[in-house]
Amino acid sequence: MSDLRMDTLEMPAARIGPENPLPPLSAPGVAASTDVRCDDTVPESDRKHFGYGSDTGVLPHRLQDDYGRRRKPRAFNVAVLENDVLRATFLLELGGRLWSLVHKPSGRELLEVNPVFQPANLALRGAWFSGGVECNVAVRAHTPQTCSPLFAARVKGDAGSPILRLYEWDRIRGIPHQLDFSLPDGSEMLFARIRLINPHQDVTPMYWWSNIAVAEWPGLRVIAPAERTFRHSYDGTIGLVPIPVVDGVDVTYPTNVPAAADFFWYVEDDQRPWIAALDAEGKGLVQTSTSRLRGRKLFVWGMGPGGRRWQEFLSVPGHRYIELQAGLARTQSECLPMPAGAEWSWVEAYGLMEADAKAVHGSDWVAARNVVATRLEEMLPERWLEQELVRAAEAADRPPEELLHRGCGWGALERHRREAAGDKPLCSAGMVFDDASLGTDQEPWLALLQRGELPCKGPDEQPGAWMVQDEWRRMLEDSVREDHGDHWLSWLHIGVMRYDAGDIEGAREAWEKSLSREPSAWAYRNLAVLADHEGERDRAADRWITACRMAPMLVPLAVECCEALIEASRQSEVPELLNSLSPDVADHTRVRVLTARAALDVGDLDTVERIL
Repeated sequence: MSDLRMDTLEMPAARIGPENPLPPLSAPGVAASTDVRCDDTVPESDRKHFGYGSDTGVLPHRLQDDYGRRRKPRAFNVAVLENDVLRATFLLELGGRLWSLVHKPSGRELLEVNPVFQPANLALRGAWFSGGVECNVAVRAHTPQTCSPLFAARVKGDAGSPILRLYEWDRIRGIPHQLDFSLPDGSEMLFARIRLINPHQDVTPMYWWSNIAVAEWPGLRVIAPAERTFRHSYDGTIGLVPIPVVDGVDVTYPTNVPAAADFFWYVEDDQRPWIAALDAEGKGLVQTSTSRLRGRKLFVWGMGPGGRRWQEFLSVPGHRYIELQAGLARTQSECLPMPAGAEWSWVEAYGLMEADAKAVHGSDWVAARNVVATRLEEMLPERWLEQELVRAAEAADRPPEELLHRGCGWGALERHRREAAGDKPLCSAGMVFDDASLGTDQEPWLALLQRGELPCKGPDEQPGAWMVQDEWRRMLEDSVREDHGDHWLSWLHIGVMRYDAGDIEGAREAWEKSLSREPSAWAYRNLAVLADHEGERDRAADRWITACRMAPMLVPLAVECCEALIEASRQSEVPELLNSLSPDVADHTRVRVLTARAALDVGDLDTVERIL
């Protein structure tokens, strides 16, 4: 029988500290740039969306950059979905990540399960960890929710089998997204029906990639139904080349690839999309989907010392992995335009592939692809999967029987805003953003909505969560214009909202008004960032120093100030700054490293040696 239950999973874990209270203000134009350019091998029809949807920063999110490398046992809340063939485990506090998928008859783990939780600075908000299947939605990056909780609910499936529903509200694009996982009785495949909804009256850039970690074994071969691949080797260009041999190397064997690289398999529109990683015996994970999820990718860290070191840095020795990926677009350098009011859905399936090893590892690439494609069709006919997408549509709106885990309260706040404005509902009854999810981050904004005024607090307190959504910006500006909440905190938030919207002079005016209402480290810091973006290094450093002296207990501010002094060639002032800070802040690892950098620049090698 198929079963869904809650459980805990213990593993050594580095801490995730509090979110950085400073707003991550991107320099104008930086967020809009794309990190690749196409060479002449890429047809015009395949490059029209390159860079599209890249005009976003991190806001309204705060950074998650306060973590370390000391680990201690931690119990994580997990949901376990299983039948007599497969057991799937999901980390509900960490983006709902599919952490493990075990083939029970053989005892084989189909994914790479990281034995530790070790964040590193690779996600949009900073903290990211390797292992399992991560679903990246809405913006080009590792998802903002990768180290945050998601909503999880039990839904009654057809024939009584349970559905695990994971869902959340994306604050950057302003969209809800939903994943319905199911394991019907006797099924050899785990199914995920994914739904994205654009509730807006405008076209919205949309992004999705499922990143699947599998163990990197010698002799492992990655196979997909493609004859060409986009190759991105981090040299600034992307090109379309034949496979399996690229520059004399068979790149379908990850251990052949010398350096970190992305290979986006070019799956033609008339081909069923799938990807598999098969060992010397022709066994391993296969992932397939309905036709909307067209892109497929292989990511490798490469066999060089840097790639090998990254593997251990993210995990422990002996746990090396590659990533298979599946996305809406052909590459990760593009979003797709999602029409106003549109809903996009598809079904993904994950399971054990067992194909003839001789054909899988033969020299005939076409034969290798065909043997896997034939076996996949026997296991899971393409037509049946497309029909399942239609059959499962009714269950997508089915209200949950039980809420298993709550995510953040922003979806509930958006529900309240829409109700107050008379807008269409955020989503169907299938996604429940209840008031119990509201917390201290949402309280000031709920007060603005209900009472027409943003509550004030002292400038020695943290300013709270940021909001840049157009509707909230208009609401706050109207409130202040009507003399409701005309205080330093309102103007601080208005400045962040204006800056994110590209109104740089309006942001400057707002932060200066914030200072005129009441001086704060927060406004001085934002004006420092603005001066830095405008190339005024000395003015920026002066403002950062002022901010630091007003908030000597704030590590992120001290880090930024040290960096600013170094950039302004004022390294000799770093020791004086440290004397004005809290001893705990001055002794923080990141501050100490910057202290060593400053000492090295001025030739103080004794200080450098002592710190190192």
